[in-house]
Amino acid sequence: MKAVYFASVRERIGLTEEGISPPANVATVSQLIGWLAARGEGYALAFANAATIRTAIDKSHARPESLIGSAHEVAFFPPMTGG
Repeated sequence: MKAVYFASVRERIGLTEEGISPPANVATVSQLIGWLAARGEGYALAFANAATIRTAIDKSHARPESLIGSAHEVAFFPPMTGG
């Protein structure tokens, strides 16, 4: 699957996107974030406050408990503000 990173998540990880292959026991968005956070310092910083990270699975918003299943793309971004 492809992981896509936006804004501060991208800046901390240092990548716009990458191919990832999480282990079979990583089934939800929350578990995927935990798995990514354990990959290194930049990932740990990007996902330090996982509750604020927003996620989309195949371009549809997803909750932490959403199953990643056979997703082709999972995108991660911080909360957006604007007006």
